[in-house]
Amino acid sequence: MTASLTYNSSDDSNAPSRAMLMLLVAMTGVAPVSLYMLVPALPVLATSFDSDISLVQMTVSLYMVGIACSQIIMGPLSDRYGRRPVLIGGLGLMVLATIGGIFAQTLPQLILARFLQALGGASGMVISRAIIRDIYERDRVASMISLVIAVMMIAQMLSPLAGGLIEISLGWRSIFYALTALSVVTFAGVALALPETRRMADRTASGGFAGGARSLLASRAFIGYVLCQVLASSIIFTFAGGGPYVVVNQMGRSSAEYGAWFATSGFAYLVGNLACVRFAPRHSLEKLIWFGLVMQLAGSLLNLLWGVMGLNQVPSWLFFTHMIIMFGNAFTMSNSAAGALSIRPQVAGTASGMMGFLQMGFGSLCSQFGAWLGGNFATPVPLNIAIVALSLACASTMIFLVPRGGVIATEDLIEQAEGEETGLL
Repeated sequence: MTASLTYNSSDDSNAPSRAMLMLLVAMTGVAPVSLYMLVPALPVLATSFDSDISLVQMTVSLYMVGIACSQIIMGPLSDRYGRRPVLIGGLGLMVLATIGGIFAQTLPQLILARFLQALGGASGMVISRAIIRDIYERDRVASMISLVIAVMMIAQMLSPLAGGLIEISLGWRSIFYALTALSVVTFAGVALALPETRRMADRTASGGFAGGARSLLASRAFIGYVLCQVLASSIIFTFAGGGPYVVVNQMGRSSAEYGAWFATSGFAYLVGNLACVRFAPRHSLEKLIWFGLVMQLAGSLLNLLWGVMGLNQVPSWLFFTHMIIMFGNAFTMSNSAAGALSIRPQVAGTASGMMGFLQMGFGSLCSQFGAWLGGNFATPVPLNIAIVALSLACASTMIFLVPRGGVIATEDLIEQAEGEETGLL
């Protein structure tokens, strides 16, 4: 029985099966979709529980904390015990927590249910990246990550609309009924159709979280790729934190108009991921990362220029250049993630967990900083400067930390070091 659930990457070296692709999308998207579906109902929750909106906001903020904690826990566990059992346990926890949300009678109960929902559901986010590295060759990892993200983003962009319609029609608890159905379907798909992609030899060789983390942190290239991915994602968090204040308070537009303009950023990111799927098989990770970095920096510098000239006091100027940033951001994030996962493939779960934890942790700080920049100044220029600084820092990680030749050069150094160690023994 165990053998029948073990994945052989040679069986599927050229194209992902449709079932595997849909499983990866569902695993990756179940936690983000659950996050955004409840957001439109926050004002109703405040009224329903007779509570301040800032306390109700904890159903979102602690959910993000749960996602961050899950990344650092579930990734290493999947290296040690395999992808399937950890996924089944995590998604099972999500099912139970989501059902708990249906029956929550107080706000603290709902907040706890949301935290546990994120803790279990985010296992799919971190382990899906490790599964992609398990079953695909290094040169295909970035395109597969981009493909999964592109499909997932369509559902993620529609989830607030779906949540709002469900709340208006059936009440906020019905959102949890819908999320329960989604989590049960994802759980069943993993339990019934997902093979084990982690080889037994790699599980015993991983050395646990401490050993895996040590081996990863000893690599400058891994640190460089991870910082590049984290800083690139922080551009999104910073702009998302400050954007509403810039558009609504500084430009005097409605929140609905801000939402419409912000959707253009998501569309540009989606197109960037689809473009990455097309070009990744024919170009190296480093070339694609540098393409993304150039696009990020060009867009952020244009945004700053418009701000200094006073042109981006209307949303069209601000979001046109931000679309350039987001298009490049898709290339940078997916390819730098692929690079980080390829440094030590045998501890891909630990690498994915460390990267996801830093992304969510630093991103939440950047979101708060972006909100402060947008809310405490009368012009978008400070926010523009922050995004330029993040773009420059992102490029610096590739210049100063990742060796010329990137993953290939790093693998050669690792093999050389391991060979020397074997010779000494």
